[in-house]
Amino acid sequence: MKTEPSLGTGPAADDGRTLTPGMRQYREIKAQYPDAILFFHIGDFFETLEGDAEIVSKELDLVLTSRSKNGDQRIPLAGVPHHAGEGYIARLVAKGYKVAICEQTEDPKTAKGLVKREVVRVITPGTVIDPVMLPSSAAAYLMAVSPGTKGADWGIALLDISTGEFFVLAIPAEGSTGNLRSEIARYRPAECIVPSSVDEELRTSLRRDGVVVTPYADDRFLPDRAGRTLCEHFGVASLAGYGCEGMPAAVSAAGAALSYAADTQKSTLPHVSSLFTRSSAQGMMLDAITLRNLEVHESIRGGTKGATLFSTLDRTKTPMGSRFLRLHLTRPLTDIARINARLDAVEYFTASATLRMTLRELLTRHADIERITARISYGNAGPRDLVALAETLATLPEIRKLLAGPSVGSDNSAPVPRRVAAARDCLFDLPSIIDLIRRAITDDPPAIAKNGGVIRSGYSAELDGMTGVLHSGKNWIAELQQQEREKTGIKSLKIGYNRIFGYYIDVSKSNIALVPARYERRQTTATGERYTIPELREKEAVITDADERVLALERSLYAGLIDEIRKEIPALQSISRGIATLDVAAALADAATDFDYVRPRPDTGDAITCRDIRHPVVEQSLAGGFVPNDTELSGSKNQIMIITGANMAGKSTYMRSVALCCIMAQAGSFVPARSAQIGIIDRIFTRVGAFDDLASGQSTFFVEMLELANILNNMTEKSLVILDEIGRGTSTADGCSIAQAVLEYLHGKSSAGPKTLFATHFHELIGMEAELKRVKNYHFAVQETKQDVVFLRKLIPGATDKSYGIHVARLAGIPKKATDRAEVHLCETLKRDASGGSKARRYTQLLLADDNLPARAAAAPDPVIAEIAGLDPDSMTPMQALSKLAELKSRAGRSCNMPGKDL
Repeated sequence: MKTEPSLGTGPAADDGRTLTPGMRQYREIKAQYPDAILFFHIGDFFETLEGDAEIVSKELDLVLTSRSKNGDQRIPLAGVPHHAGEGYIARLVAKGYKVAICEQTEDPKTAKGLVKREVVRVITPGTVIDPVMLPSSAAAYLMAVSPGTKGADWGIALLDISTGEFFVLAIPAEGSTGNLRSEIARYRPAECIVPSSVDEELRTSLRRDGVVVTPYADDRFLPDRAGRTLCEHFGVASLAGYGCEGMPAAVSAAGAALSYAADTQKSTLPHVSSLFTRSSAQGMMLDAITLRNLEVHESIRGGTKGATLFSTLDRTKTPMGSRFLRLHLTRPLTDIARINARLDAVEYFTASATLRMTLRELLTRHADIERITARISYGNAGPRDLVALAETLATLPEIRKLLAGPSVGSDNSAPVPRRVAAARDCLFDLPSIIDLIRRAITDDPPAIAKNGGVIRSGYSAELDGMTGVLHSGKNWIAELQQQEREKTGIKSLKIGYNRIFGYYIDVSKSNIALVPARYERRQTTATGERYTIPELREKEAVITDADERVLALERSLYAGLIDEIRKEIPALQSISRGIATLDVAAALADAATDFDYVRPRPDTGDAITCRDIRHPVVEQSLAGGFVPNDTELSGSKNQIMIITGANMAGKSTYMRSVALCCIMAQAGSFVPARSAQIGIIDRIFTRVGAFDDLASGQSTFFVEMLELANILNNMTEKSLVILDEIGRGTSTADGCSIAQAVLEYLHGKSSAGPKTLFATHFHELIGMEAELKRVKNYHFAVQETKQDVVFLRKLIPGATDKSYGIHVARLAGIPKKATDRAEVHLCETLKRDASGGSKARRYTQLLLADDNLPARAAAAPDPVIAEIAGLDPDSMTPMQALSKLAELKSRAGRSCNMPGKDL
């Protein structure tokens, strides 16, 4: 059998070293992709060489070998089986590497000399389409960033080539880095391309956010060239219809993203059929800090596996729906009509349990047709993809019938909402595609088509004829094996096959003496000998030729099938959008029904009025039930709520509840409350917790001040601001002064301001209610007994001057010796404050009486006070009086430490 030249040494000279034609071919191709690991197809393997081999060996834990040497210099080599290449490539890409796949582009059996090879695709973290590399249903974005010139807006483009989603947006040059980080937090791109000339500071900032940064040719970012790239791709004369004309930086980013994706995929990306322009005016702005602090789609402790708003609400049945819901929650709407359209759809499905459950059962049979459509576009969709596509399409008539209206027999008498009807009308009927796939593909096809066994019998008469010849040949082989066993008396005789020697007769060592003279020896093995005979050689040629022709015809028929389905890509993308819309609405309705959510009422006012609001995530983990609270915020009246009270009383949970309900309402979801009226919020800002940024030399307090500066510089009257423990990272005097100044700044001198929830342990601030007319004090009620402190989680008007930190320390497991000593110090501190003539407190913690104890008014008098009242000083000697005074002082000191005493 013919083999091509090896990659070892040979007669070709290169830089003074002797190279084979194969090695020269490798070097030439590698030079075109210096920043990628080159997977070089040789025979049954993908080989990597030289520096690439060392990386692959280390990252994939493979043995590093050497096929040959150039003089004294070793050429490292590491290979993986060609059929298993996807898995190894996926692991490299997941680690941030770029992989160039170099395939054989001609048959080694017919090639004259060196087999032709070329790179058929470059896989990068942001350009993954293969199912094995996309284990998650989440979007896989490629981001392109084009910094604006001379203070102009920056442009950002996001392209998910696995689905065809493509959009651009502009961010202001002022605060561009922070705004860019917010978009990264929102969309989590796997890779970001930037102009090659961009400064290292921006690249470092992007990498710090966990993004793989790839420099790309500056000329691809030129607005004129980028605009031409986009117009040529979409077949239009102008970008005016896409809303980005007059946005040079956005056009620059979009054109570069499309060029980069096309370069890596070696494809024109026909499934990327449209471009959308998004602006801050279209949705609520949630920056990276807010998304983190509110745990919208990622746990604050890192990763996506923790309990988040997204994980709580994600009851979708399809990958398309899950991606769409995530987008809803990270980019809530600000347009009331669009919000209500979404809420109408959710309400429609909450009103009909039968309809909702039937729809959701049908959706469980849906594959990820959005990504299957993308793979069809690229031509690498597998046979199982097509079978799954046919099964999905087959459910669409049932869904359309289900959503036709009340006359179908639904338990919902309401008319079909506009959004549901529009989604239903996107579900095009494609019976010809279903029939084509079912006629062409076997019931249980292999995962990939290139090895055959895919096309169903009866689909092609020519293929059936070839397959018949092949099967008859293989039956002949089986019959020959039985005949030879009988003729020779060798019962263990077998006829086998391999690609190098073809068909052979295998005889074990113990039976070699029985081999007849007509057998021709071909190979010696560890267990015996291999032979052939003339009639076996003749039939081998017939079978091999038929096998190769069957495989070639199967591949041709499958490619034709993909080409036929490719014509329906626009319809398939429309179906995917319709399914995603219905899936999200039904999932949110399911959550609303199970969790007792209500429909919010969005309006153009400046108030947030909620009754019995709950935290949507926390309440799922509380066995004893969640204590709801009311909220009344108004930019022009009750603008700022100063919330004081005990640690662990529920301040942070309450504030997050308010913010999350606003996000849910404007995303089009029902909310966890008894009623909710939400004045449209343009941005939510949060300053919660303490995080160091040691990588850039920023302390906890400095990070706090940076986040606070961002809030104060960007908030508007329509914003919601959540501030928790401002100023706690520095001295008490400094921190309290900063907190007071921030309150004054938020209140401002105008008639309205941003709605603000301000939690603090600086009890000095509670007096600001009397100084600023739109500031109100609230605190969380605590019930004290002689034995314990009970946090009631109930928000009530008024303020408190107690934090119960020592009690919380006990709950956390601090040693009793330490907490007892802390109480002594606290008592002494409060005595010093009192003796120093400190200002009398205006507010005290509301103490709710324990039902199991008598009311305070009826309680027994303090024993120390009772004894003093019973003393007769006139009958006591001076020594007796001093002794009694010392005793009473000691007892009073011990009494001071008792829980529930006012100090």
